[in-house]
Amino acid sequence: MAKEDLLENYADVQEVSRRLNIHPESVRRLIRLGKLPAIKFGNKWLVERATLEQFASGYDPRPGNKATLL
Repeated sequence: MAKEDLLENYADVQEVSRRLNIHPESVRRLIRLGKLPAIKFGNKWLVERATLEQFASGYDPRPGNKATLL
């Protein structure tokens, strides 16, 4: 099984930032704060696509709005 097959269910920080329409560093901040669950694979953060879609459905990128998965 190829590495690409294993990782197709995950999105990297760049892809998450495009999906949420925010800066990549903002994605890293959400991960560090525990608001967006992710795993570290090598030196990259990966977010499960199903988790990303669930998070994105309730996320508002405007300042002052709280983003949480639950």
